[in-house]
Amino acid sequence: MNRTRIMNESVKHLFNRVRQSLVTFVLFGLLVAGGVGSSRAQTAQPATTPSQASVHSVVAKQAALVSEFEVNGLKVLMKRREGSLTVAAGLFIRGGSANINAQNAGIETLMLSAATEASAGFPRERMRSELSRMGTVIGSSSNNDYSVLSLASTRMNWDRSWQIFTDVALRPSFTKEDVGLVQERLVVSLSDDTDNPDVYLQKLQDKVAYAGHPYLNSTSGTPETVAKLTPEDLRAYHKKLLETSRLLLVIVGDLNAAEVKTLVESSFGKLPRGAYKPEAVPQLAFDKSVVEVTPRELATNYIQGVFTAPSLTSPDIYPMRIASSMLRDRVFEEVRVKRNLSYAPDAFLRTQAANLGGLYVTAKDANQSVRLMLSEIQRLQTEPVSATDIHGVIAQYLTTYYLGQETNAAQAGELAQYELIGGGWRNSIGFLEKLTAVTPADIQRVSQKYMKNIRFVVLGNPRSVDTGVFTGVAGE
Repeated sequence: MNRTRIMNESVKHLFNRVRQSLVTFVLFGLLVAGGVGSSRAQTAQPATTPSQASVHSVVAKQAALVSEFEVNGLKVLMKRREGSLTVAAGLFIRGGSANINAQNAGIETLMLSAATEASAGFPRERMRSELSRMGTVIGSSSNNDYSVLSLASTRMNWDRSWQIFTDVALRPSFTKEDVGLVQERLVVSLSDDTDNPDVYLQKLQDKVAYAGHPYLNSTSGTPETVAKLTPEDLRAYHKKLLETSRLLLVIVGDLNAAEVKTLVESSFGKLPRGAYKPEAVPQLAFDKSVVEVTPRELATNYIQGVFTAPSLTSPDIYPMRIASSMLRDRVFEEVRVKRNLSYAPDAFLRTQAANLGGLYVTAKDANQSVRLMLSEIQRLQTEPVSATDIHGVIAQYLTTYYLGQETNAAQAGELAQYELIGGGWRNSIGFLEKLTAVTPADIQRVSQKYMKNIRFVVLGNPRSVDTGVFTGVAGE
């Protein structure tokens, strides 16, 4: 069983048990921590939820920390955090799965990983030595919607770290040796996917959920597609992507925006603009519930089901966040706490341009576990929740959210995600206003609209699965 998932679920359950005591403390305390309110305002404010005026003030103050400008078509977001001893930067590449096809899947991931090995000005040994001396980290990652070349450094070593980062981004070496090492590492990792039940389950889920959709082309690629890529392929692909219209630069730290702009002009400002225009990602649509079982001799069954969910640009995302959190807590209570059928049952909501929510459980008794989970969906669809429950879930959600936003890297990622697929970076700090406006009727409406026609995958014993249980409850 995935230990990270287990640990996360245990933490979530702890939050659930104390969330009623957090309603006042978290919602209002976070506002005070954000620089809003005085002792007089605190005593005048209701104990259950912050005023809209206070929330609006927090949003305005957070927005004021972000500078937005363009350099030769490259959009730059700079968030200043005074006193921060670290700096995080990310050069984001738009497109994700839309940039690749079934033949070259994995090329963007390999290209970025190989680029971090060495550049024209910083060969492998020199780069490793300098990065190690400064404690600077240059890395990369990819998802269905975009990729990023990332930098994390101390404020003291920012200037030198930035010099190395820009050389990696603009002049990667792509030597045969460097590409070969990274390529071999990726191929081995991809070849082992079926050994880990959780990883394999996600692969099976992707095939079912993304059939006929651009997301079916995995940005990680396959062992076959990655193995056949050459340094020449990476150089050509890198040249194609280096257009400012394809890129977004986000920096978070105690830096001066004017000075940052000068640095960007002298590096990325020399790139061609290009004429890239992102195409809208087609939304997913499931017309019926299905269940696909992959036989595997395991101690338990691994089960996941997904349903379509609103994107970050949809007004429905706010009640859906709360509904998903409620579903997660209720599923944990019914499946784990009351019946001990599974150690880590979960309900989740992703953040993609074509979005999904879903259910996850590992259980020997697959039918009873899924029946209980679907029953909780049905409860959300048919039984109104109370405003008190909503406020409690918001407190719990915000606690988890703000804990996850403590680092500069996390804040840079959040700004980028909303700028690229969420309707603009301002939505990343305006969500609190939208959450506090959610009503019980909104929860019931989005549960009915989205939590249906679930596509299940099961890795385990086919004899333990009654497909009627999976497809005949909630949403049919």
